[in-house]
Amino acid sequence: MGGVTARSRPRAGRTRAWALAAFTVLLAGCATLQQLAALRDVDFSVDRVSDLRLAGIDLTGVRSHSDLGITDAGRLALAVSQRELPMDFRVHLTALNPEDNSVDARLVRLDWTLFLQGRETLSGVFADETLLPRGQPTDVPISVSLDLIDFFEGSARDLLDLALAVSGQGGAPTEVTLRAVPTVNTALGPIRYPEPITIVSREVGR
Repeated sequence: MGGVTARSRPRAGRTRAWALAAFTVLLAGCATLQQLAALRDVDFSVDRVSDLRLAGIDLTGVRSHSDLGITDAGRLALAVSQRELPMDFRVHLTALNPEDNSVDARLVRLDWTLFLQGRETLSGVFADETLLPRGQPTDVPISVSLDLIDFFEGSARDLLDLALAVSGQGGAPTEVTLRAVPTVNTALGPIRYPEPITIVSREVGR
């Protein structure tokens, strides 16, 4: 009898442990679904483009080719003739997690691909963990560096106009689209979206 009793107690303990573990996983799964739903409900939009440099030229305050000094105009023409026209800028996304969401969202990674005027350019990763509190717009700055000549043709003036349009400083409105795959932190660890979502699609410069 004593031996039978001694064996039955650990079995009951294991049963309770499995039940507790299953309940914990269930709660974690519910939390995961809540956090994924929160991220899906976040509204992303382009707020602005900042810190624009073309061929190393700071374009702050530049509205057209005529605003360039002789040195910068020559530098731009030389870069185009050498078929190297680096453009660096920052796309500021505004992420708004609706106030009526049940949880805050925590973005831990954003794999993105940038489209300009409907043309795919380059891809990158935003890896700064960002809390998206309910009801509060949050800035998500995406740094971009590309060679404009790899994707667009034209004269130095044409390409400058395109760069200024991207920044909203001049030229015709330019479509800027970011296709991205977010990763959100959950109770079960980071979860990556299985498919890309278009989180930004608007025309800058209007």
